[in-house]
Amino acid sequence: MSDQVPRRETYLMRFAADEASAKRAANLIAETFDSETVAAAAFESEQGWNVEVHFANEPDRSYVMDLLRLLAGKQALDVVFETVAQKDWVATSLERLKPVRVGRFVVHGAHDRGKIRPNQIGIEIEAALAFGTGHHGTTQGCLAAIERTVHRRRPKRVLDLGTGTGVLAIAAARSLRHTVIASDFDSVAVTTARGNSRANHVGGFVKVTRAMGVDAPSIRAGAPYDFVLANILLSTLKQLARPVRPLLAANAVVVLSGLLASQANAALSLWQAQGLRLLFRQTIEGWTTLTLVRGKK
Repeated sequence: MSDQVPRRETYLMRFAADEASAKRAANLIAETFDSETVAAAAFESEQGWNVEVHFANEPDRSYVMDLLRLLAGKQALDVVFETVAQKDWVATSLERLKPVRVGRFVVHGAHDRGKIRPNQIGIEIEAALAFGTGHHGTTQGCLAAIERTVHRRRPKRVLDLGTGTGVLAIAAARSLRHTVIASDFDSVAVTTARGNSRANHVGGFVKVTRAMGVDAPSIRAGAPYDFVLANILLSTLKQLARPVRPLLAANAVVVLSGLLASQANAALSLWQAQGLRLLFRQTIEGWTTLTLVRGKK
């Protein structure tokens, strides 16, 4: 019997488009498919903007093409499907992405480590199979909200729900040098966030726990929080509104994202019912981030 590791295959879809269409397509696919088995990236090359989607399992090509036709309308997309050898396909995609700059924050891969200036806060992210490379509008909106918040106040108790790669927890810890409790229900995300925290020299500040919701002992023990980050989809944000309320300190700031622009008011109304008011609304590439504060003016 051969001792060679069996060779598996993954499936690649790629096409060129203008910048706006490429980003919309990558976002649509990322939100439609399971992030553990599908990774989508829009990136700029010397020839223009491209989209690459890697599937761990063979996709239903007709279904994928129907999605793209809804997005593209009359625009013709030259879509190519390929079968490729198994590899770390998310990391490969990241190698082609440019660093993302939001205020002082620069989210980058290891290949751009040497490009960070002394006045910037570099956040080096290796995504593995977890969400959060910094290239999505929701992540950028949250980073901007962190920048605005720490400019005006210095939160000491921070909670990051649905941490993914840990990018937001790392940004908060790098800015504040205080403990950040970060949680995710996905074991891959937990492992990834811990590794990224250590790589960014905040492993002692970012405490990552696997949890669904806010009932984990480590989350309860860290309350009351004066800064909460939740970059999660609308359905989960709805479920969290009431349970998070008792964990908030007076005047706590809450940042909500993972929201299409059309969904923002639905999330806002539920959180306002828990005694929070809107401070700032920002929409990037069709995704809205809400910054709220507990209490009245």
